[in-house]
Amino acid sequence: MLDVKLIKELFKAMNKELAKKNVIGEIGICGGAVMCLVYNARSSTKDVDAIFHPTKEIRQASRTVAKKFGLEENWLNDAVKGFFHEDPPREEVMNLSHLRIFAPSAEYMLAMKCVSARFDSLDGDDTLFLISYLALESAEDVFKIISKYYPSSKIPAKTQFWIEEIMEKKK
Repeated sequence: MLDVKLIKELFKAMNKELAKKNVIGEIGICGGAVMCLVYNARSSTKDVDAIFHPTKEIRQASRTVAKKFGLEENWLNDAVKGFFHEDPPREEVMNLSHLRIFAPSAEYMLAMKCVSARFDSLDGDDTLFLISYLALESAEDVFKIISKYYPSSKIPAKTQFWIEEIMEKKK
């Protein structure tokens, strides 16, 4: 598991790798990494889901760092890129000499969590946290945020049930 301290160390190590090649990289974290680094909503995450650029150089740096730290090669992965419908509103997380780390806004994170609606993960806890963080009172409030970032054609039917179930838990 990756905790806040280790994630920051990994990003600093990646910064050094990118500096050796004089490359400026950008990583947009999401999922559990944001819940740890930005909101302190959980103590650790199993990996860092992200979008990044330049892709080849970031992948190379992350593999090198994985070896140095004895981690799985895919500790940093972009499997989540399909959930980024548009360029999200950003909050700076770390700004290093050769690596910039950002996170989507809380609203965008909530929309992503709801669209993915993974019942077998920590998404429920994360979604509930974000709903409270944003002081949302109803399922309609949540849907307004989702529709702000995703067209209705990209919102799966299970999302409605997911949100209704979560709002019931909130009561």
